[in-house]
Amino acid sequence: LGTAGRIVRHGAFVSSYNTETLIPDWVAYELTAEETEGRQTRDGMEFRMHPDLRGCTQAMREDYSGSGWTKGHLMPAADAAFSSNTMAETFYFTNICPQDEVLNAGDWQYLEKRVRNWANRYGSVWVVTGPIVGDNRYGTIGDRDVVVPDSFYKALLIRKKNGSYSAIAFVMDNDDGRYYLRDCCMSVDELEALTGIDFFPALDDTIEEKVEGKIRLSDWGIK
Repeated sequence: LGTAGRIVRHGAFVSSYNTETLIPDWVAYELTAEETEGRQTRDGMEFRMHPDLRGCTQAMREDYSGSGWTKGHLMPAADAAFSSNTMAETFYFTNICPQDEVLNAGDWQYLEKRVRNWANRYGSVWVVTGPIVGDNRYGTIGDRDVVVPDSFYKALLIRKKNGSYSAIAFVMDNDDGRYYLRDCCMSVDELEALTGIDFFPALDDTIEEKVEGKIRLSDWGIK
């Protein structure tokens, strides 16, 4: 994974926090079937600045207040519901982007639920998710000029029972449109071309070339 952000290691995920845009460039984690069974609730959870980045400018709650944009998780709180500490870390601004309210509560949330289903089906799923600033058509919010992304992506990788790998990517625009998974999916290679990020560099090159260049929709239950 590339980009020049500050790499921040949390209990359940790693993020690359961009101290210029004040949003993460990416958030990466492995979600296991066992972790999807967490029952921790969001009660008492508060959005806050990451304590280890005190020397850096970070977004704050005030930047979002009255902006018309929601505080959108990249690693969903529900993916970290196996402990209160890991869930609390998903509320750090190192995991948050300005996101359209309809998208956040609708098709993006549906995709997040499907990711948990895939983790259950295959035992685990590797996730890299983040914003695409693009043309920055929505500008910035707040006194600190937090950048509002044009769209959001997820790159996913699973290992099947026969030992082979399968990968898929999704992009949804940051608006109130409808995004059906079949219409917004693409190969990881296509997403890499769009973002300039190498998503699964730890894979053997021959495997990487094979799985990132094509999609097997049947692996993902997408018709």
